[in-house]
Amino acid sequence: MTYHKKEESEGEVIRVRFPKEGEQMGRVIKLLGNCKMHIKCEDGKVRLGRIPGSKRRRMWIRMNDFVIIKPWETQGDTRCDIIYNYPRSHVDWLRRRGKLKKFEEDF
Repeated sequence: MTYHKKEESEGEVIRVRFPKEGEQMGRVIKLLGNCKMHIKCEDGKVRLGRIPGSKRRRMWIRMNDFVIIKPWETQGDTRCDIIYNYPRSHVDWLRRRGKLKKFEEDF
């Protein structure tokens, strides 16, 4: 896994996850219900994302949350699975470092 260390003021180290090969970062633009949502991805496409069954009870996603997605092998341009949901503190760190410039025009 690709992580970057985030150092807090108290000396605590938090690891921020980056997308691996075949994964992308995205932002939730519309909740559809039944663990499905529309996600705007780094490549500019809007995909129908779903939370896989193994993560369904542990992952809570709201509008405008940043997530890591993995496009499907078939229908990869229109559908994806949600792999990871960024907490707000990690999103602030990524925004300060300029990693979310592709999504800034949408805010």
